This record gives sequence, structure tokens and C-alpha cells, in this order.
Amino acid sequence: MFDSLTERLSGVFSRLRGKGKLSEKDVDAGLREIRLALLEADVNYKVVKDLIGKIRARAIGEEVLESLTPAQQLIKIVRDALTELMGSERVGLNLDHRPAVIVLVGLQGSGKTTTAAKLGLLLRKSGHSPGLVAADVYRPAAVDQLVALGKSLEIPVASFPGLAPPQIAAKAREWAEENLHDVIILDTAGRLHIDDEMMRELEEIVTAVPPDEVLLVADAMTGQEAVNIAAEFNARLHLTGVILTKLDGDARGGAALSIRAVTGAPIKFVGVGEKADALEPFHPDRMAARILGMGDVLTLIEQAESKLDQKKAEQLATRIRKNRFTLQDFLEQLEEMRKLGPFSQILDKLPGVSKLKGTPEVDEAEIDRALAILRSMTLEERLNPSIIGGSRKRRIARGSGTQVRDVNRVLSRFNEAKRALKLVGKKHMGKRRLPIDFFGEPS
Repeated sequence: MFDSLTERLSGVFSRLRGKGKLSEKDVDAGLREIRLALLEADVNYKVVKDLIGKIRARAIGEEVLESLTPAQQLIKIVRDALTELMGSERVGLNLDHRPAVIVLVGLQGSGKTTTAAKLGLLLRKSGHSPGLVAADVYRPAAVDQLVALGKSLEIPVASFPGLAPPQIAAKAREWAEENLHDVIILDTAGRLHIDDEMMRELEEIVTAVPPDEVLLVADAMTGQEAVNIAAEFNARLHLTGVILTKLDGDARGGAALSIRAVTGAPIKFVGVGEKADALEPFHPDRMAARILGMGDVLTLIEQAESKLDQKKAEQLATRIRKNRFTLQDFLEQLEEMRKLGPFSQILDKLPGVSKLKGTPEVDEAEIDRALAILRSMTLEERLNPSIIGGSRKRRIARGSGTQVRDVNRVLSRFNEAKRALKLVGKKHMGKRRLPIDFFGEPS
């Protein structure tokens, strides 16, 4: 999402680093560029003005101008200011009551229903017993969509046909108590635009079942309009937080940087994909680091620890040391890495990747083809690739919907990888990650 902003800011700091010592004039010139970059990213004008004022007040002083590394000091000041702008610290959910009630609100199309399911899955993984409540009685198939999502994730869904949304909210609490759910998530109706009727109904829901959380689900792709929407919802409902969806798209980032300052409501989660587990807790400090091209290694580590099979990783390390790396091993590793999301998102969290000139784009389609080819092989073929001759290659190609040349490419890359692993296996003994890039050059 922040690619353009990150590139602009990286260019500013690169020029400042090249100057060595900085003058007040140099700082002002750099701040002008930062201001333009933020405005182009669709950050609220007043927010930008206040932010630049704070940065300048801290930057024009002995700490920066008399420092041996003034550009680095300025980067730290900007990072700290961006962190403060987005809330300084992570704000979690208030789940003190039993059952805790979370009401999701927002415009139609913002992703409330899928976000309700994602949040339910996240809470279940955290040890809670969530239940979903279908309180959108207006949008065709809204109830059916939530029921289907709940079934696929094995999360109970309550619906009460014939009742008005405020009555559904009251009934939902009773249902949660009877079924021992400690959290319920209400998926409310959205509209194409904010109107008095919509707000009045939401106010009635909040009155019927005083919620622990009122979370606005806002589409980050709408840019500054998401901030205006948040301000209007906050004026009527007193939001406790915001969930920004579609941060994996090409939104410019203005909403993420402006919402907290304009409404006072913290961003609590961000949606980063279509899959059910593509909802991440929002950490202002980590987001600020990503905006400045410093990556987000902590989030990547947390994802790896929660999603990857550590036992498989240890078994792979043993096989690499013994030179027993097979196509079956590689298939399992690709499937494990897919749990972390698209490879482009993984690279986005690595520090410095955005600054590398000529970094090749990750070809997700090539990875998908490789997975299809590997899965089209028999277990015997994956364990003993030497038996794969011409007829087997043709069968594998037909089974995976690819060409024989694609099968040859995967086998060729595998042989290169195996040779590289044989050379460096001892050197990387005990490390869990692969020391080569299967889709690039050995490292």
C-alpha cells in the first residue's frame, strides 16, 4: 500500500545522508519534500501541517544539526512522529465482559461480513469462543454469506428471521450465554452512503445491547473519504476503533495515517488479503517502520511462529545436512510458505527490500505453476526425481495444466537448488530457513 510514499521518503533521506552535516535550510528542504509526499499519499491536509510542525520543532536543534549522523537522527524523529500520529501503541480489544459484544459498522462494500468472520477466527485462535450474529437483514444473501463463512471456519452463527436488528442484538446476548460464547460479533447492515435512517438504527442496536466495542470497518481504497466516513460514524456512535480493509491493494495510505488524528479512534486491525486469516493486529510503530522502508520483521516472525510447522522445519534441516533434500521436501516448504500469504507481502516486511534497485518482481504465477507440477507428480516421483522420463513429464504436464518445458524448468531449478544445498548444508547446519531462492539464483 505505501510503496509510492516509501519510495518518495527513501529518496528524501538518501539525499540528506549524502550531505553529511545538515543545515537548517537542508532540513526545511527535506521537510517540504516529506510534506508533498504525504499530501500525495492522500493524508489529511491539517494532519500533514501539524505533523510537519512537530517534526521541524524536534529537528531544528543540537540533537540533529550537531550530530555526527544528522540524517539518521532525522529519520528517527520522522519515525517517532508517524508512530505518534497513528496512536503510539497497539490498542487491543476490550473483552472484559462475558459475553463481550463487538458491533461492526460501516458502509456497504467495506467488507464487514468477511471481516466479522476473520475477526472470529482470530479470536478463536487466541483462545476465545466466538459467535457470529447476522444482523444485516437488508442486503440480499447477507445472512447466507455469514452462515457460509461461519460453517467454513467452524464458528457458530446466529440468525433470527423476522426480527428487527435491535431485537436481534438483544436476542444475540441470550444466545451467547446459552451457548457459552464469551464473544459475539454483530455484522450490521451497511448503506451506499451515510443517512439518518442508517445511523438511527445503529444507535438503537447500541442501546439494545451496550457493546464493548463499536468498530468501523473502512475500505482503505477510498482514501481520504474513509477518514470523513469515520468522523461521521464517530460523531453518532462514539467508535472504539477502526478496522481498515484492503491494505494489500494499491491504496495510497492516507486513511491509515489520518484516521486516528481526525477521529481519536485507534486502528485496531488491518485486512491484508482475501483469505480468512488475512487480518493482522495494527501496530503503529511497525507500520511507521514499514512506511520508512525499515520492514516489519516482528510481524513476519509472529506469523511464522503461528502458521509454520516447526517440526517440519527441523526435519528438513536434518535432511539437508544429510543431503536428502527431495522434491517432496520442496513441495512441503512451498506449501508452508504459502501460509504466510503472497511472497510479495513477505518481501514487503523485510527491511531494505523497497530500496533495492532492480529487485525482480515475485512471479506468483510461476510459483503456482510449480506447486501444480509438484502436486501432479506421484509420491515416488517426488522422492526419486531420477525416474521422471519423457512419458512421465508429459503426464505431469497434462495433470497440472502446464507444458513439458514448465516441468523441465522445475526439475532444472530443483537440481540447481540441490547442488547449492549440498555445498552450503554444513555451513547452515541448525538453521531452519532455506539458504537458496528456488526461483532465483543460489544465495
